[in-house]
Amino acid sequence: MISFTYTSRPGRIVFGTGAIERLADELDELCIRRALVLCTPEQRFLADRVRKLAAERCADIFDRAVMHVPVETAREGVAAALAAGADGLVAAGGGSTLGLAKAIALETSLPILAIPTTYAGSEVTPIYGVTSASEKKTGKSFRVLPRTVIYDPCLTLTLPASLSATSGLNAIAHAAEGLYAQDANPVMSLFAEEGIRSLARALPRIVRQPDDTAARETAQYGAWLCGTVLGSVGMALHHKLCHTLGGIFNLPHAETHAVMLPYSMAFNLPAAPDANERLCKALETQEPAAALHDLGRSLDAPASLGALGLRLTDIDAAATAAMQAPYYNPRPLSRDAVHRLLACAFDGIRPDSRTFPIM
Repeated sequence: MISFTYTSRPGRIVFGTGAIERLADELDELCIRRALVLCTPEQRFLADRVRKLAAERCADIFDRAVMHVPVETAREGVAAALAAGADGLVAAGGGSTLGLAKAIALETSLPILAIPTTYAGSEVTPIYGVTSASEKKTGKSFRVLPRTVIYDPCLTLTLPASLSATSGLNAIAHAAEGLYAQDANPVMSLFAEEGIRSLARALPRIVRQPDDTAARETAQYGAWLCGTVLGSVGMALHHKLCHTLGGIFNLPHAETHAVMLPYSMAFNLPAAPDANERLCKALETQEPAAALHDLGRSLDAPASLGALGLRLTDIDAAATAAMQAPYYNPRPLSRDAVHRLLACAFDGIRPDSRTFPIM
């Protein structure tokens, strides 16, 4: 017998090659007359293009978004929005920029129009995170859920193949954990399976031929589906570990997800048979954890926590921190189990269904 609760949240998706050209109309749709455009320093060129397309609807550009949204940067962004008299935010870029937009919206309730250039999926979630004193604190509020998202595959062509790979694996992680979420439902499971399948097929093509717009379109479609899963159901151990590693040790966000995903799946899937079955279908394999590890290797993504700069001596602290305020997880947790999982990820060994057997 199936029993679930599913709530659909409003959100406008504008998808397709050249969709960025509709920016002015979409700002008008949201009644935004003075937008603060947000970006990282590296993507100032995109913010300048947005300013040109928005014309008189652009009040100013704030180009200081950084990874993990330090609380100091969030405060600077709020001050910039107030100084510009902004009545809306345009977040142009990846997860760092979307994260900053959400931090500002949380304080000001300004509407967000998102223009994602990676596959992170933050643009369709009400989840926010701010880092303070080396701890990343996350929360959920529909005040930060973007009202409109413009997906233009052409905007991802500037994303290097290596970053496309890790960003796409990050998106797959959202959907994979959604399959065994405490509040999972059949609609999101369909989204998750299709999203994983789309990204797993598109990412190798992007790495082989970075200017393949059709592959970029498929990947962005998959990222939308996976991000929607992240925004609709809860996450588990994998996301707790990645937030811990990013917040305490400042490991890069997408790369950490890419490294940890096979190990998180190897640990949890023995306790989540339906999720295992769906992953087997999406990845066309009988060993999802190993297949995800192999996919990462084929994409030349980082293979271990050691490769990301974590020290062997950091594992004890990471395991202890991950057990504090733990997320729901389909398999019972212990510090020793988490320590072993992190140790395997540190070494980069190829995991499978036998790596973390249920005793």
